[in-house]
Amino acid sequence: MATRIREVPLEQLSSAAESDWADRSRRAFVTGTTAYVPVREGYTSTGDLPTRHPYVGRGYQMIGPIAVVRGKRPSPEEVQQIVDWQHPRGVLWICSHSGVCRTPVTEVMYGSTGDVIHRESGISFWIDPSAVMFSQGNRTEKMRSATLTRSGERVADMYAGIGYFTLPVARAGGTVHAMEINPVAFRYLQKNIVQNDLSDRVEAGCGDCRDLLSGVYDRVIMGHFDSVHALSHALSHVGPGSVLHVHSSGHQPPNITGQLKAADFEARISVRAVKKTAPHCWHFVQDVTLV
Repeated sequence: MATRIREVPLEQLSSAAESDWADRSRRAFVTGTTAYVPVREGYTSTGDLPTRHPYVGRGYQMIGPIAVVRGKRPSPEEVQQIVDWQHPRGVLWICSHSGVCRTPVTEVMYGSTGDVIHRESGISFWIDPSAVMFSQGNRTEKMRSATLTRSGERVADMYAGIGYFTLPVARAGGTVHAMEINPVAFRYLQKNIVQNDLSDRVEAGCGDCRDLLSGVYDRVIMGHFDSVHALSHALSHVGPGSVLHVHSSGHQPPNITGQLKAADFEARISVRAVKKTAPHCWHFVQDVTLV
């Protein structure tokens, strides 16, 4: 069954959606600079919008207006299915990540990429998904870190990236020392701190986090899969009651009890499996509470 609609310029969508004739129980459909607003019974329409069938094509994720495809190279038919369904600004294939900075190796399959704003859980992230990594699979973990943070805590984010953990934790009331070694990601981090009005809660530094750590922290976020190799440095900047979140990837989390004992700490450790990263391989987080 077709949906009766009125065509309006995109800039008039907000006012049209509040009109008496607009059917607020249905979402407007937007393509280009035109919005197609569903019309209530008893009001005139300018045309019909065919019912959209469920999308059954290649999986993708939206980062702002960019459709991101991972895994094997998408076929032209798969790309066209995404374009016809989502009408993105661009379709970007991320085939892998390289180096310690996890720089994406990409190919633009349609349209264009470049700087976009991606909104997630009330936070705005400036990013070019072809230039720096953005993992949407970590959304729950980002928000969990925010809920665990107590107001006034001094928090170290040792692998800050563009602010994945820094921004939600700062919004939750933490005072964050954000460290990022990749100068490209660091520029986006600085921009995102300003974008989200968090300049008074975040101190950002560009460089190796092992050199930038200073003072004592109440909480340390170690969001890199190789973070266990920097654990001894983090343990030099914490005390009893501090909490460390040690990320890793593998069949099981690494055994860190030896490093804790070497630093004269005892700890309560709980383990979370965040998401699958490969067959029989998981993204783990060890929550380490020092006692």
